[in-house]
Amino acid sequence: MKSMSLLLAAAFILASCSKKDNPTNNDLFVGTYKGKISYVKEGENKSTDDGKVTVVKVGSNYNFVFSDAIPDLTGVQFKADGDNAVVSVDDNSAQIIRLTASTLLMAYTKDGAVWTANCTR
Repeated sequence: MKSMSLLLAAAFILASCSKKDNPTNNDLFVGTYKGKISYVKEGENKSTDDGKVTVVKVGSNYNFVFSDAIPDLTGVQFKADGDNAVVSVDDNSAQIIRLTASTLLMAYTKDGAVWTANCTR
């Protein structure tokens, strides 16, 4: 009986670990990243070398909550980019967010505002 229980447990664990795991479907990237952040919009220019960006997943979209009175960036969609990374799927090739478990690189333009981040965790 013990052997059968161990075999069932092992089978369950192996079945739940898939090499085809899509990083956009899990919470690997959720958390706080620290580093250089900035925001520029007509009449506003905010920047710090010691900022924080908290990544929050809402459904299939991600929200980026910035420190230092920088407005949040919300509703960003991603696609898998291999090696446990995701990149934004915006049609504008001048905009990029690359997100891994340990780094956040961002240069994103929306509604006349520009967000940048070069952060780690």
